[in-house]
Amino acid sequence: MGLEFTTSRAADAIAWARKFSLFSYPFVTACCGMEFMSTAAPKYDIARFGAEFPRFSPRQADLMLIVGTVTEKMGPILSRVYAQMCEPKWVIAFGVCACTGGFYQNYGTMPGCDQVIPVDVYIPGCPPRPEQVLDGLMLLQEKIQKHQSNYQLRVLSDAP
Repeated sequence: MGLEFTTSRAADAIAWARKFSLFSYPFVTACCGMEFMSTAAPKYDIARFGAEFPRFSPRQADLMLIVGTVTEKMGPILSRVYAQMCEPKWVIAFGVCACTGGFYQNYGTMPGCDQVIPVDVYIPGCPPRPEQVLDGLMLLQEKIQKHQSNYQLRVLSDAP
């Protein structure tokens, strides 16, 4: 009984720590990248959420920000980059092009990045305002806090 209690409390503490130390990998492909950069400015300050320093290697990241249009040729590359990230990993689709393909409804554009990889949070807009980005980040933090302990328990139960 004591072991289960300790495990769940440790998992909750780990989830709390993870939600405030997100290592992001920006997969920026289009004009939304300019608006995304404004979230790091002093007015919006994404640093207060623990996500200020982007990682430029997927092996060092646990959060992928897909910012902009994803073409059909980029689909396999996006999938490979996602596979290189360590568990647990999360994805935010930033902008209407990353969410649904945007106004590029043609043969060369993917109708949303969720066709290739799972997405945790969608932030619509062309481009989304920085406040929306921070709201999406807070939504992801809530998801991490609620579901992280389930991930930890699954990992602990799968161990030999």
